[in-house]
Order: sequence, then C-alpha cells, then structure tokens
Amino acid sequence: MTTQLEPDICEDVCIHEQLVEKVKKELPRAEQMMELSNLFKALGDFTRIRILEALLSSELCVCDLVSVLDMNQSAVSHQLRVLRSSKIVKFRKEGKNVYYSLDDNHISQLINQGLNHVLESR
Repeated sequence: MTTQLEPDICEDVCIHEQLVEKVKKELPRAEQMMELSNLFKALGDFTRIRILEALLSSELCVCDLVSVLDMNQSAVSHQLRVLRSSKIVKFRKEGKNVYYSLDDNHISQLINQGLNHVLESR
C-alpha cells in the first residue's frame, strides 16, 4: 500500500549520471552554503522577524523598536546584535541615538518573498 509519505523513494535504483554531474558543478561552495544556512538561522526567530518587519517600514532607533515591539530594550538590543553580526541590519549613530535599517534590498526581498509564500499557502 502506497501512502503520500513515500514519494521520495525511487522504485528502482537509478542514477542519471549526466544530470548528477551537472548539478554537482552548479552547487555553491560549502562555505557559501554554510553562510546561507547561517543567514536563514538568523532569520528563523520570531522576534527577529518582527524587528525586520518593522524595519521594512522605516529606519528606527532602538527606543522606537522597543515601543513598536512592546519589548524591553535589552531583549531588542540582543536581537539587533544577532542581526548585525549576520549582516542583516546596519546602523548609524546620530548623537546618542542609534538608528537601524535593513542592510540592503536583498533582505527586504527575502522578507517579502517569505511572507508572500506564507500568505499563498493559506
């Protein structure tokens, strides 16, 4: 009896050598895939996604983020450090205030594409 959980198994052992070689040549280097994996790990946190969604709308200082997210400053600052170290957000100082924004357009595209995927899946 076949169930829907079994489609990832080939009936016969078969290897399409030319296709396998083509795909192997096209794969990014292991270091690049590790960096990509780390990017998605950094994005894979509810609080960090909330921060990024807020920053999609506007550059915000830490105090603004605290207010928008209704969180304490140390928790927001901790998550911002993770996002900064992953090159997902950038900051600038203006006097005593620190303003955060998305690092580049790729980040906004990732967030928007992810949200579009979630909304389509409903």
